[in-house]
Amino acid sequence: MTATTITAPLTKGGRVRAGAGLRQTGTMAWRSLVSVKHNPLELVDYSITPIMFVFLFTYVFGGQMAGSPEEYLQYALPGIIVQNTLFMTMYTAMSLNSDLTKGVFDRLRSLPIARSAPLFGRIAADLAKQLWAMLLMLALGAVLGFRITGGLEGFVGAGLLLLVFALAVSWSAVLIGMLAGDPEKVQVFAFTLIFPITFTSSAFVRVETMPGWLQAWVDINPVTHLSDAFRGLLVGGEIAGPVLWSLTWAAGIAAVFIPLALRAYRARA
Repeated sequence: MTATTITAPLTKGGRVRAGAGLRQTGTMAWRSLVSVKHNPLELVDYSITPIMFVFLFTYVFGGQMAGSPEEYLQYALPGIIVQNTLFMTMYTAMSLNSDLTKGVFDRLRSLPIARSAPLFGRIAADLAKQLWAMLLMLALGAVLGFRITGGLEGFVGAGLLLLVFALAVSWSAVLIGMLAGDPEKVQVFAFTLIFPITFTSSAFVRVETMPGWLQAWVDINPVTHLSDAFRGLLVGGEIAGPVLWSLTWAAGIAAVFIPLALRAYRARA
């Protein structure tokens, strides 16, 4: 990438015009996407790992949980996709933290581009990667016997809901990436937080099979609402309540973390 590819006219006040800022954000998003070409290991995170999750949950737990892998897949695949989505938001944190510690942001800051372009570009690129992983897992699920019975509307609605929730959670990842000392600490924090939240939800097992004291938490767990909404849109079931709660959680997470993340970003970048 050269400076000329993202240079744009400035206003008299020294600010980048809105249209130029959008183009620069697109350029930075493309930079993040093409990095996969130069770093094939990213394919493990965005392709191999999701495939591995689907196979392991289906054929290791399927017989025990539902009597057959195919029957369990029909229930669990939406939850597996939700879990993978939450894990992938932490890649945003690790990538941003890596760019900061390696001085990439220092080099970008010397260019006449919008200060928000590297951040917004990274988030946009990671949402594209989220969409790729979701479609990949659904395609694999279809090969293994998963059937979408909610129609085209349910499929599109499920995808949009997942991306909206991922976008909201991405801002918490931005804050973590800004505050952590190195990418390894980001990874430790992500696993410590996401594993308990996803496994104490309805993502993989039905809530009524859990102890009563645990059900109280599971019923308010945002991962439960998102998993139920995603599952309901794809294969049928209650939709209105889970979707409303998922959007409420997404709005609340965004309202809390966007200001905090932007403040931390301005302070470090």
